Formats: sequence, structure tokens, C-alpha cells
Amino acid sequence: QVQVVESGGGLVQPGGSLRLSCAASGSIFRSDAMGWYRQAPGKAREWVAFISGSSTQYRNAVKGRFTVSRDNVKNTVDLQMNSLKSEDTAVYYCNTFPAQNSLWGRGTQVTVSS
Repeated sequence: QVQVVESGGGLVQPGGSLRLSCAASGSIFRSDAMGWYRQAPGKAREWVAFISGSSTQYRNAVKGRFTVSRDNVKNTVDLQMNSLKSEDTAVYYCNTFPAQNSLWGRGTQVTVSS
């Protein structure tokens, strides 16, 4: 069964850091581009970052604070999040980029609050 499983979320104070990890089955991971997405309460899901080969792209709101990376041996995609802000609070998901509707997992909750 193809799937992705996100982990690493939690509660962190503003300015803090978290590292999210996504474990993907091989058939998914062979897709060239993998992305991180998030959905805040009452808002639409939005892409945050993606990695394609060695190239990365970030939405403006997280540039300079978030870093996406992948491990092709472990089939994992990580998102290092630094200098977190309250507006980063959301459920974070990974998926291919562009996303496939059938691959949305449960996500991992990130809450930035003092």
C-alpha cells in the first residue's frame, strides 16, 4: 500500500525550531518532486516547500526559515523549521509535488504558541 507518514510536530514557542519528517513508500519516493504542505484552521491547504532533485523552492512566508531535504536511501523527506511564528501553526503534510489526492496522510500538528 502506497502511503506517506508524517511525524515530528508538536508545541513550540515563537522563535523555536522543529524538524518534521515524512516517510514515503518507494513507489512514491521515486516521484521526482516531493513537497510539504500545511493547512491552518479555517484556511485552505497551501504548499510550503518542495524538492526536486537537488533543487528546492519555498513559499515566500517561509523563505530563510525553513529547509527541505531528502534522504534517497531512507525514502524520507524532512522539513527543518526555524524561527517559528504563530502564523506557522497548522497541520503539516507531505505529498508529491504536485500533490496527488490519494496520497494525503494524517499530517502532523505544529502549534507555535507562548
